[in-house]
Amino acid sequence: MKIGSLKSTKKARGARQNVRPSLMQWRFIVVIVTVVLVFGAIAARAAYIQVIAPDNLIEQGDSRTLRTRNMPSYRGIIADRNGVEMAVSVPVQAIYADPKIVHQKNGLDKTRRWEALADVLGRDVNELKAKVQNPKRRFVYLQRQVSPAMAEYVSELGIPGIYLRRESRRYYPNGEVTAQLIGITNVDDTGIEGIEKLYDDWLTGTAGSKIIRRDAKGRQVEILESTDGEKAGNLTLTIDQRIQALAYREIKEAMLYYQATSASAIVVDIHTGDILAMVNAPSFNPNDRGDATPRRMRNRVLTDAFEPGSSMKPLAVLSALEFGSVKPTDTVDTYPGWMRLGGSLVKDHRNLGELTLEEIIQHSSNMGTSKLALGVPKQFLLDNYYNMGLMTDTGTNMPGESDGIFHDRSRWSKFELATLSFGYGISVTTAQLARMYATIANGGIKHPLNLVKSPKSKGWKPQAERVVGEDNARAVMNMLESVVQRGGTATKAAIPGYRVGGKTGTSRKAVAGGYGEEYVNIFAGIAPLSDPQLVTVVLINEPGGDLYHAGDTAAPTFSAIMGGALQLLNIPPDDKQVTSTNWLTGGQHGG
Repeated sequence: MKIGSLKSTKKARGARQNVRPSLMQWRFIVVIVTVVLVFGAIAARAAYIQVIAPDNLIEQGDSRTLRTRNMPSYRGIIADRNGVEMAVSVPVQAIYADPKIVHQKNGLDKTRRWEALADVLGRDVNELKAKVQNPKRRFVYLQRQVSPAMAEYVSELGIPGIYLRRESRRYYPNGEVTAQLIGITNVDDTGIEGIEKLYDDWLTGTAGSKIIRRDAKGRQVEILESTDGEKAGNLTLTIDQRIQALAYREIKEAMLYYQATSASAIVVDIHTGDILAMVNAPSFNPNDRGDATPRRMRNRVLTDAFEPGSSMKPLAVLSALEFGSVKPTDTVDTYPGWMRLGGSLVKDHRNLGELTLEEIIQHSSNMGTSKLALGVPKQFLLDNYYNMGLMTDTGTNMPGESDGIFHDRSRWSKFELATLSFGYGISVTTAQLARMYATIANGGIKHPLNLVKSPKSKGWKPQAERVVGEDNARAVMNMLESVVQRGGTATKAAIPGYRVGGKTGTSRKAVAGGYGEEYVNIFAGIAPLSDPQLVTVVLINEPGGDLYHAGDTAAPTFSAIMGGALQLLNIPPDDKQVTSTNWLTGGQHGG
C-alpha cells in the first residue's frame, strides 16, 4: 500500500463527524408530559372539589368549626289560685361520658379520679367503668339530675371524656301535701302522673338553638343562625294551697288516730265547681321517691269507688219530692221498723214509727228511704241518680278517674231498689259524691268539677245544668241540718258559728259472697246553710280502732276541714248560737 493513501485513511478515521442535534430529547418529553398531567390532575381535582362536589370538604370544615348550642327550656310553673307555686323546675346537670375520648386519652388510667367520681355519685366504680368500655360509643349517661355542687366537683376531677350538660329537675315545694294531685315527672322531665301528665304538652316548651363558628382555640367567632324555642306554658289551678294544707293535716291525723287504712277529702266551691282542696293519706314525697309505691301514689278521691251507704239517702228523698209522690211536710210510717221484700229483710236499728222526711234523714231510716224509693217509678229513680252526676266522670279529666260501679239491669226487684235508696248496690267516688251534694247546695244546678283556673281550653264555656227543682233541692238541704243537731247521727260535724247540713254514711265493704267486717266511713256536708258556699266530703277507709261509725270518725274530721276553710275564705258566720270556739285546736278527733 502506498504511503500517501495510508495517511489519508488515518486522517479520515481520526476526524469527528458533525451531527446536527435534535430539538427535544425523549427524557425531556417524559418530564413535560408528567408535569402537564400532574398539574392537569390537580386542576381537575380542584375544580371537582370547588365547583362540582364541594359539599364533602365543606362538611369536614364545618365539623371542626361549627357547633350547635341548645338554649335551655324549663317546664312551666304550676301554681294555686293565689299564685303560690306548687311545681317549679330548677336547673341541674347531667354527667355523661364519651367512651371514644376516654380511651383515646387513657382516661381509664386515672384510677383515683374514677374512685372519687364513684364516691360522690354513690355508685360502684367498676359499674361506672363498665359503661365506657366500648370505644365505639360516643355518648352514655353516668348520672342524671345532679346538684350544681356535685356537678362542680365532677368538673374539677378533670377525667378525660367525662362532661356535663344542662337539664332541669322538677321540684314540689309542698311535698306530700299535693303529691297525688300534682303528680310527678320522669327523669326526662315528662309528666307521668296527675296534673303533670294531663297537661304535659302545655307545660313542655321547645328548646331554642344557636349555630356558632369557633376558632382553633374553641372561642366563638360568629353566630350563624339562631332559632327561638317555644316557651312553656304556666298553669293556674283552682286549688287553694291554704285549704289544701289544712285538709291534708286533718286527713293524715285522722288516718293515724282512727288506725285507718287510708283517708281522703275534697272541698268544692258549689257555685263554680272549682276544687279548692283534694287530699289523700297515706301520701309520698315527690322530691324523694323512695316511698312512692302505687298504693301511696293513687289519687283515691278520683280512682277509688265505694258503696256510699246512708250518704245517698237524701237523693231518695229528693227523688220522691221531684216525682211528686210526697211533699216536704208529709210523713212516712216506718212501723214496725222492718219489712220483707222478696224474701230479704230491710230494717232500721229500732222501730222509729211515723217519721217526717226530715226525721228520715236525721235518724237515717232505711225503712223510710225504702218506702220513698218504692213509691217512685223505677226509671224515674234511676234517671235521678244519673242526672246528679253519679256513674259518670266528674269533669276533671284526670288520669285514672273512675266512673263508679253500677250494674244497670232490665229487671229490678223491690229489694234491689230499696237497697239502692240507702247506698248499696252502687259504688261512687268521693268526687262524685261531692258533686252530688254541690248540686243540692246550688239549688239543683249541676256543674262539672274543675281543677284548672287558667288557661281554659279554646271555646270553653261553663256547663251549668239544672237537674232538679230549686225548691225541692233547698228543702232537702235544710233537712240535712237536722243530722248535725241534737238527735242526729253526726253532732260532731257541727261548726260553731255556722249552720251546717250533711249526712253520714257507714257502709260495710263488700267481699266475696257478701259483706265483711271492714267499714267505710263517709260524711258529706254543706256550709253555711244560710248562703251555701262549700261542700266537703271526708272518707275514712277501714278504721281499725273502737270507733267505726262515720259520726265518730268522718264527722269531726269534716268539722275541722270545713271550719278552717270557711275562716280562711273569710265567709261570715250565719249561726248566732255560738257555744264553743275550740274546733280549730285539733281536738276534733278525740270523740
